[in-house]
Amino acid sequence: MSAGVPPTLDIDGDTATLTLRRPSQHNRIDPDDPPLICRHLERVRGHTTLRLLVVTGEGDKTFCSGYTLARIGTHLDRSLEDMLDALEALEIPTLCLMNGSAYGGGTDLAMACDFRIGVRGCRLFMPAARFGLHYYPGGLRRFVTRLGPTATKKIFLTAASLGDEELLRIGFLTELVDRRDLSATLDRYRQDIRGCEAAALRSMKQHIDRIACGTWNEELGRAAYHASLRSTETLRRLASLDAG
Repeated sequence: MSAGVPPTLDIDGDTATLTLRRPSQHNRIDPDDPPLICRHLERVRGHTTLRLLVVTGEGDKTFCSGYTLARIGTHLDRSLEDMLDALEALEIPTLCLMNGSAYGGGTDLAMACDFRIGVRGCRLFMPAARFGLHYYPGGLRRFVTRLGPTATKKIFLTAASLGDEELLRIGFLTELVDRRDLSATLDRYRQDIRGCEAAALRSMKQHIDRIACGTWNEELGRAAYHASLRSTETLRRLASLDAG
């Protein structure tokens, strides 16, 4: 058995929080964790009132150190990759609250989220090339579509450790804040998302990701736009603006 506690899911009102709970092992991901996290994601999908999923780690040093290194060579199924793809495809907005640094697969766990809020002093390190490992396709796709090829090449082809300001500059971090401001920053995102119409958020997230991956269909995008114009909620909100 591995030390520490498996990842947990807590639901509070319209926000779900997925927490990695192995701080003494730098919140590593063990082989039994991906199927459990996938079940947590299914729970999130089953709660139609949820507006936001927060992904974070326990402690104040490391967000996630990635997949257990000792098992990489002996546990080569697609469970980790499938879990990260499922997180990326979640319909509601997702926010990685990076309580510390990210290493290996932990960087992709953060990348699979829509927003990444990092604490000052956090770092990123992707050691795959040092192990002679060609990273799995889903992870490379995420980095390239979200950061671009230049930043992705620096991360993967140099295996250099990147500091917090560079992570903000290249777009890996959405925001960089002092640790004492993490909670307030999360509250601000939560309130902003609550002020938006849920169906519009889900639809636009889906289409933005398709555009980024080059799989977008403009006809479907225009159909989603026209459907929103006819929705009862959109008409109600527009009417309230006119009344004001």
